Amino acid sequence: MTSVGIQAFGGYVPRRRLQRSVIAESNAWFNPGLKRFGVGERAIAGWDEDAVTMAVEAARDALGKIVRDSVRGVYLASTSLPFLDRQNAGIVSEALRLRSELRTLDIGGSQRAGTSSLVTAFQAVAGGGGPLLVVGSEKRRTRAASPLELTTGDGAAALLVAEGDGAARLLGHASETVDFVDHYRGQDQPFDYVWEERWVRDEGYLKIVPVTVGRALASAGIEAGAVDHFCFPAAARRVAGTLARTIGIGEARIRDNLQGTCGETGAAHPLLMLVHALEDAVPGDTILVVGFGQGCDAVVLKVCTAVMDTGPAVGIHGHLAWRWEDNNYQRYLATNELVEIERGLRAEVDKQTGLTTLYRNKEMLLGFVGGCCTKCGTPQYPRGNLCVNPTCGAVGRQDEHPFSESGAQLNSYTADQLTYSVDPPAYYGMVQFDEGGRAMLDLADVDPNVAPEVGQRMRMVFRVKDYDRARGFRRYFWKAAPALVPVEVEGAV
Repeated sequence: MTSVGIQAFGGYVPRRRLQRSVIAESNAWFNPGLKRFGVGERAIAGWDEDAVTMAVEAARDALGKIVRDSVRGVYLASTSLPFLDRQNAGIVSEALRLRSELRTLDIGGSQRAGTSSLVTAFQAVAGGGGPLLVVGSEKRRTRAASPLELTTGDGAAALLVAEGDGAARLLGHASETVDFVDHYRGQDQPFDYVWEERWVRDEGYLKIVPVTVGRALASAGIEAGAVDHFCFPAAARRVAGTLARTIGIGEARIRDNLQGTCGETGAAHPLLMLVHALEDAVPGDTILVVGFGQGCDAVVLKVCTAVMDTGPAVGIHGHLAWRWEDNNYQRYLATNELVEIERGLRAEVDKQTGLTTLYRNKEMLLGFVGGCCTKCGTPQYPRGNLCVNPTCGAVGRQDEHPFSESGAQLNSYTADQLTYSVDPPAYYGMVQFDEGGRAMLDLADVDPNVAPEVGQRMRMVFRVKDYDRARGFRRYFWKAAPALVPVEVEGAV
C-alpha cells in the first residue's frame, strides 16, 4: 500500500483579539449567564478578511519554499465561504499562482468538512492523485449576545498531502455518518440555530465519537494508550476529557482546544489543532484528530523525522503570539454587520465590478504579477509595454514578475478620515519592493494603538478590496501589512 502523509503544514490566526470580558459585560444586562464565557479572547478577522483570504494566508504559511507547480489540487473546507456559486478554491489557487491544470473543490455543509477534506485527500493521493493542498478556513457570523459569539473564533489551517511519510504518516482513519443535528443553519439564514448543550454532549459526542475512534485505532493497529496528542475541537474542554477517559487516552494527552487564545474555528478547527500539535510534536509521536458534525471523522497519524525540517513559516504558535488586544465591541458588531449603522453618502458609490476586466487581468489582480524588463532587469508593477527605467525605455520586453512574496518597506503613508472606509481611517501608502519596483497600496493590519512608521518592513497580504453590496460581489486585491516580528513562543519546538 502506498504510504501517504502530510508533507507541509501551516496556519493563520488574525491579529486582532476581542476580549471576551467586553462581550460578556456589554450583554450582561440581558443575559447575565454570559459571564461564565467571559474569560480569554477570541480571534476576529478584519473587515477585509474572509474564509478565502485566510485560506490564502494559511496556504502561504504551509507552502513556504515548496515548488507550487507540484500541487495538483486544492480542497477548501468551510461553512462560511463568501460565494455560493463561484468556486472559492479557484480564487485561492489564483492568489497562490498555482498552475491551471489542477482540481479545485469547495467542501462544506458540516463542521467536519475539514477532516472530511483531509480524509478525501489521503484517499486521492493513495490512488496517485497528489500532492493535494487541504485548507480549512472559517469566518462565521454569530448572533450578538449568544454563547456562540463568545466561544467561536476566526482562523485557517493548511496541509499539503502527498506520497511518502513526510512530516506525519497516515496510519488509519474511520468515518461515521449520522444525521445528528446539534445545530444547523437553514437556507438564507445568517446565524446557526444551536440545540441544548447537555443533549449534544450525551447523545452526540459521547455515543458517536468513541465508536468512530475505536474503528480508526483498529485501522491504524494501535491501542488508545499509544496516542500522544488527542485533538478534539469542542469548545468545552470537559467534553474532550470525558471522551479521553471513555476511549482510554490519558488526560495529559488532550491538546489545548485554543479556547482561551483563539476560539473554536468551526470546520477549520480540527485542522488548526492538528497543525498546532505538529508544531509541538517530535518524531515517533502519535496524533489522533477528530472532526464532529452529522457524524464523525477520526484520523490517526504517526509523526516522522521530517517534521523537524518542514515546519511552517509562522505557524499557529507564531500567529497566536503576534496579536493585539481589542476592546471595541461596537466596532466588531459594525464591521460584521451585526448592527446597522449610518455609513454616509460616500458609502453609496457604485462598486460594480467588470467581470471581463477582472478575467483579463486576473494574474495582475489576484496573483499580484507585475513585469520585469528583460533588457535592464527593472521590475515594475503593474506590468506595461514600456520599461519604467528612464535609462532603458525598452518596448515590449516585459516578462512576468510576481510581487506577492516580495519583502518591502513603507516609503510614505496617509491615514485618511474623509474617504469612506468600513473601519476608518483608511490607510494607504507608497511601498518600495526590495528587488525594485514600487506601488501605491492600501495598508492592512494597522494596530490602532501603533501608527505606521516610514521605513518599516512590510509584507504583502491577499484581502478584500471592496464590496459591491448591490450585487453581492466582493473584489480581492493585495495590500501591504506590517512584517511579522519574530516572537519567542513558549512551548513551541
